Amino acid sequence: MWRKLSCNFMELNLDITLGGGQSFRWTKLDIGHWIGVIENSVFSLKQDENGNLLYFVHKSFNKGSNIDCDSLPSKRLKKTKKDPVYSSSQDSSSFESSLKDYFNLDIKLKDYYNMWSKVDENFKKVSEGYSGIRILRQPPVENLFSFICSANNNIPRITSMVEKLCSNYGEKIAECEGKLFYTFPAIRRLAQDDVEAKLRELGFGYRAKYIAQTAKYLHEKKPDNWLTSLRNMPYEKAHEELQALPGVGAKVADCVCLMSLDKYNAIPVDTHIWQVTVKDYLPHLKNAKALTNKIYQQIGDFYRERFGDYAGWANTVLFAADLKMFKK
Repeated sequence: MWRKLSCNFMELNLDITLGGGQSFRWTKLDIGHWIGVIENSVFSLKQDENGNLLYFVHKSFNKGSNIDCDSLPSKRLKKTKKDPVYSSSQDSSSFESSLKDYFNLDIKLKDYYNMWSKVDENFKKVSEGYSGIRILRQPPVENLFSFICSANNNIPRITSMVEKLCSNYGEKIAECEGKLFYTFPAIRRLAQDDVEAKLRELGFGYRAKYIAQTAKYLHEKKPDNWLTSLRNMPYEKAHEELQALPGVGAKVADCVCLMSLDKYNAIPVDTHIWQVTVKDYLPHLKNAKALTNKIYQQIGDFYRERFGDYAGWANTVLFAADLKMFKK
């Protein structure tokens, strides 16, 4: 049975929020809903005709008796003895809390869209077709290592790498339609000596070294939950701390600050955002030959001054609206 979390399309555009390159653990199935992992649970998600968020929680292997996969109300799902699991017996309040936290649903997005539209004509024009684009609040460990994989990469390949990390070093959660779902690996697991060599075999390239070195650094030199504790630091300090990690530059640090550490004025600047900024806001940067640290800071400061404390949210709308895959 699908459960409903009250929402609307002004507050949540599920397709762009999950498909726009924030998280790499979601897949949209041809039966019309998304399936993916939040912490240790596998969710199916979709929106109804009014924009309410409908969710379905897959029964985990280690959480009691299984219910046939046919429990999901879809004729396209076939009943098998191997497929676990969906359950409507678990406490829905905990799952609802997880979704509200993950999608930052306490933040009233429509109010911010109105505010940003008043201060910026370009945002007003662009956002008319792109409402409900939210910033996710992801687990910091998952977010950090996913974006270390993102260097010089594209969304499909990053997604593949993240899946390989989980399937090789995470723990099994559930299986449905022949696919196994895993937790994101613990830092201590990624810190083991054989990880770098294995990841190179799996096609991670130079990113394998950064993943292994960062995991070792965090495991050996930082206390448990250190990454989560950065939520309590000012943006500038958290950003600086993250850049001390191997393979973490300004952009990856800003992605982690924005998408898991509650630093909503963080602006991850890549070549795409640079081009959008030159086209719509700062044409004098057109002749710059490279995205230097000075230009990176200048672009971030421009958006922070224009859009305020939630500038990273506004910038994400501009970013998504310019992606070819969402033009339709």
